[in-house]
Amino acid sequence: MITASRLSLAVCTVTVLLAGSLHGATAARADESDPSVPPGTEATASAPVEVDPNDPDLKLPEGATLASAKVLDIKSVVEDQSGDERREDTNADVKFALQAEVLFGKDSAKLSAEARARIASIAEEIKNQRATQVRVFGFTDNLGSSAHGDVLSKQRANAVQAVLDQDLNDANVTFEVRGYGEQYPIADNSTEAGRKKNRRVEVSFPRSAN
Repeated sequence: MITASRLSLAVCTVTVLLAGSLHGATAARADESDPSVPPGTEATASAPVEVDPNDPDLKLPEGATLASAKVLDIKSVVEDQSGDERREDTNADVKFALQAEVLFGKDSAKLSAEARARIASIAEEIKNQRATQVRVFGFTDNLGSSAHGDVLSKQRANAVQAVLDQDLNDANVTFEVRGYGEQYPIADNSTEAGRKKNRRVEVSFPRSAN
């Protein structure tokens, strides 16, 4: 006859054994998915496929040649926090874009005092790059007539070029000055923020080989 105390002990024993079995099973599953083992390095991972360097399928067809090596043109663009000035660097050129608002008054080609300081810093970079060919291009938004934009953009480009020429004071430097008006927008002319970016003067020149 099984007393109540023995029955209670038996039930406790079975419970402990069952819990131990479940704990062991859980631990086994955790070991199987150990995140510390990178995929492909476990014991069951297959070895990488060997590549035969003499495989004819890996060879160029008879008479074919590889293209010559080419250095890709990498562009770096840096814009100040206000967006008033942007610098683009590639393997071949350096280009500064200055928004018209920091250079001129509204519908004007007269340079401000702040504009002259900014242009002077560009002149220093031209000297550092020892550039002898400088392009100065003016642009406007699409408000107003196209003809007026063409004239204003050229006048503004001329004003920037005149200060650059004075700061550089180098007879070996030649300039290409153009006014493109509303052509070649870099932003959406349907918004004021976009039109502001399009009203600009760009100064670009070759990068020094050194």
